[in-house]
Amino acid sequence: MTTTYAALLRGINVSGHRRVPMADLRELLSGLGHGDVRTYLQSGNAVFTSASEDESALATALERAIEQRFGFGVDCLVRDGAYLRAVADACPFPADTLEGKQLHLTFFSEPVGPERFASLDQDRYLPEEFRLGDRALYLYAPNGLGRSKLGDALARPALFKGITATSRNWNTVLKLVELTRAPGNAGA
Repeated sequence: MTTTYAALLRGINVSGHRRVPMADLRELLSGLGHGDVRTYLQSGNAVFTSASEDESALATALERAIEQRFGFGVDCLVRDGAYLRAVADACPFPADTLEGKQLHLTFFSEPVGPERFASLDQDRYLPEEFRLGDRALYLYAPNGLGRSKLGDALARPALFKGITATSRNWNTVLKLVELTRAPGNAGA
């Protein structure tokens, strides 16, 4: 039995740096033995099937393959379709009434508690706000991430010391949910 996963690569193809062409990423994933490999956008989103049930091992293997092929390290997170559907369904904001640019999801390599963000006074950033979920942070930025003061505050490296974090806008999250649906389970 195989599971459909999304690989989320952190910080590639931004401003011409750390280039990983999507065709090469598809080739790498296929070379690792994964099936039904597809990519979405140029920002490091891939979908594939695997018999493995170990997301961490899948991410580590992909990180090693990228470093061997391109000569630089890229942090990767791998999440199965059921997890992606669950975090999308658990969104604490009215996602169906918002534009995709107003809502963002940061994925974490491990669970993160509120104590990590205790130094942030959320009231200072209203109407922007964030909420924590299952290995995820939901960010509501009504004017988009490019103008978000809270987004800037959340981007401080000290907040994420010791974990891998990578963000996607809500449109991308929904597309990854769609792409990771198991064949034959379109309604699930």
